[in-house]
Amino acid sequence: MKILVTGGLGFIGSHTVVQLQNKGFEVVIIDDLSNSSEDVLGRITSITGKAPSFEKLDLREKGKVTDFFKRHQNIEGVIHFAASKAVGESVQKPLLYYENNINTLVYVLQELSQKEKAGFIFSSSCTVYGQADTMPITEDAPVKPAESPYGNTKQIGEEIIRDTCKVTKGLNAIALRYFNPMGAHPSAAIGELPIGVPQNLVPFITQTGVGLREQLSVFGDDYPTSDGTCIRDYIHVVDLAKAHVVALERLLEGKNKENYEVFNVGTGTGSTVLEVIKSFEKVSGKKLNYKIVDRRAGDITSAYADTTKANNILGWKAESTLDEAMKSAWDWELKVRNR
Repeated sequence: MKILVTGGLGFIGSHTVVQLQNKGFEVVIIDDLSNSSEDVLGRITSITGKAPSFEKLDLREKGKVTDFFKRHQNIEGVIHFAASKAVGESVQKPLLYYENNINTLVYVLQELSQKEKAGFIFSSSCTVYGQADTMPITEDAPVKPAESPYGNTKQIGEEIIRDTCKVTKGLNAIALRYFNPMGAHPSAAIGELPIGVPQNLVPFITQTGVGLREQLSVFGDDYPTSDGTCIRDYIHVVDLAKAHVVALERLLEGKNKENYEVFNVGTGTGSTVLEVIKSFEKVSGKKLNYKIVDRRAGDITSAYADTTKANNILGWKAESTLDEAMKSAWDWELKVRNR
């Protein structure tokens, strides 16, 4: 079966391509290389022994999207990662985010809607819950007003898919609401390589540990948590990639109960920022240079998943511990710097 992975050279996309190829799928990648590098292709090939097809394409160009699907009429499923994802940048450049995250989704769905049958996996986010009223967060938790244009594009994206599925008989879709992906492939051939200053905690930790950043800022230690720092649910990127393959197989095998489903993808365990730092110090044997600074606007106190639905209905469960994920992130960082 031929599967399209948009944004397939990015952090989560590349790990998902590896898992798809390991399961025997034929993969074609679309990526505009705005936040990734073409040399990831060779590294995917080194892991799987097979080169995925690749087209450099900007999904904002509707005509090129239509042309792509004309040339690849045997695509049976799409995993859609392609999107801008920096919360802070989205506040500064809202129109860029609405164009890049919404228009591209609409253009891909328009093409899939013309097929007799297609499966669609959407890269969503736990940001749709905002500061949830209770922990852990279930899929039934109310979707709160978004804290950023980025978060809003994920909410709007889910609404667009749901509305499209209502009137498109052949389209089956699953939205996966990620918590906090981290880590790297055990081969250290692919991993998270942010362009510029990292937006996420773990690459900032590893870059500080390796000496690329002078100091890590911990935003606030006066939250109502065990050590005063924010709590998040950190999931190994390989576990997350496997969730995409399981979700896709669910659709392709017709096991879905409805043509639009939503699943949380996390570990079900919350870790504070200081616990994540301690995990780094444990696996690396290094002391991390960090300091406590004022809270950051828009940060919520706590977010971790109730994974019951994913475990029982999707048949997927996170396997890696925080330390294992952190060790893989550190191995990747060291390899990147040596390279």
